[in-house]
Amino acid sequence: MKFCGECGSTVVQIVPEGDNRLRDVCTVCQVVHYQNPKMVVGTLPEWEDKVLLCRRAIAPQYGKWTLPAGFMENNESTLQGALRETEEEAGAQVEILELFTLCNLPHIHQVYLIFRARLLNLNFSPGFESLEVKLFTEAEIPWGEIAFLAVEHTLRQYFEDRRKGGYAFHIADIGRRNALAEDNV
Repeated sequence: MKFCGECGSTVVQIVPEGDNRLRDVCTVCQVVHYQNPKMVVGTLPEWEDKVLLCRRAIAPQYGKWTLPAGFMENNESTLQGALRETEEEAGAQVEILELFTLCNLPHIHQVYLIFRARLLNLNFSPGFESLEVKLFTEAEIPWGEIAFLAVEHTLRQYFEDRRKGGYAFHIADIGRRNALAEDNV
């Protein structure tokens, strides 16, 4: 950040009084501009023994598969955001069952919240961010083509829980895939 969003003056990075981290602070009006993690919300839509995945039509990870998920908007709840993203990316109507995974990705300042959801019907179709939308059994999932580590973790946890006969809530800290390919939405 170079300029203040409040008054347009120059911003400097300092540790404000009473804080313990470098922050962007306006040199004139003294507003502290906090940079906080982005919330990614979405669903893991299920139908019988299958899950619904979207093949991305946008960067990053163009052409790879993901769950319907994206950045939460202001003035919406996590549930509203998850439902909106599912509709936008997969054209799917779902019933939210429960919060399934919370994945922290501190290296890219993101937190994923993925809800288990039940497809209400099979009337789904790709939105403008998806090339295609398809139901997969566990054996059919293109594991080498999953776009994001948090999505891969969620899918693996889902199938493991299903084999155990019950679903739990999972929290995970997800690191980098490698130094060259970061996990971004």
